[in-house]
Amino acid sequence: MKLNNNKILITGATSGIGKTLVEAFYKLDNEIIAVGRNEIRLKKLSKYSNRITSFKCDISSQTELNRLVAFIKQEHNDLNVLINNAGIQYNQTLLDKTYSLQKIEDEISTNLTAPIKLIFSLIPVLQSNSNSAIVNVSSGLAIVPKVKSAVYCGTKAAIHIFSKSLRYQLDKVKVFEIIPPLVDTEMTKGRGKGKISPQKLVDEFIKAFKNNKYEVNIHKVKLLRIINRISPKIADRIMNEFP
Repeated sequence: MKLNNNKILITGATSGIGKTLVEAFYKLDNEIIAVGRNEIRLKKLSKYSNRITSFKCDISSQTELNRLVAFIKQEHNDLNVLINNAGIQYNQTLLDKTYSLQKIEDEISTNLTAPIKLIFSLIPVLQSNSNSAIVNVSSGLAIVPKVKSAVYCGTKAAIHIFSKSLRYQLDKVKVFEIIPPLVDTEMTKGRGKGKISPQKLVDEFIKAFKNNKYEVNIHKVKLLRIINRISPKIADRIMNEFP
């Protein structure tokens, strides 16, 4: 993949991994469409440079997703890279009294349904442009789940398999998958140990992106996959050692 002169749409762009992706690809001389729900943070991003366009959108809402797709088709039909980064995780079990049907719906819609819908809607745009790619962010929890966050684990496992299948379907559009370990973001605040920074994740991904390495196991996920092949029981114990 060519790393510069792309037009890249990034969801969940206002914090954590998404914001770091915006910054990294901006420095590589790309145009960015930053998508998120926090209007104040989006305005700060767009004021940074005229190469960053912000678009407020809750991708779990079909109405807002339709508006985003229409905006891209009308104003940015030279889009060639789509990065599905937005995600929600509730660190709860189905037995927790504060867990709810609405939280389940939010996780499934944001993590799984919306990315698939966005991909489906923008494939014609991506296929019409050169150096085109789709990047889906899954999780090490797609490989080895943990006790809490069963719905989150399920959505990320689905994205993992979906990305692989989509890769077989598309010949003009490359399909990448970022598989992160625990990353130090707002979503993981107060949970786990040994987190990596969003910057480390993005640095590893950029190298893989350049070299067309489609399934990008980040940092400790490489070791986790080896352990899981040798002894799934040990892998399960490692993933469930911390809350």
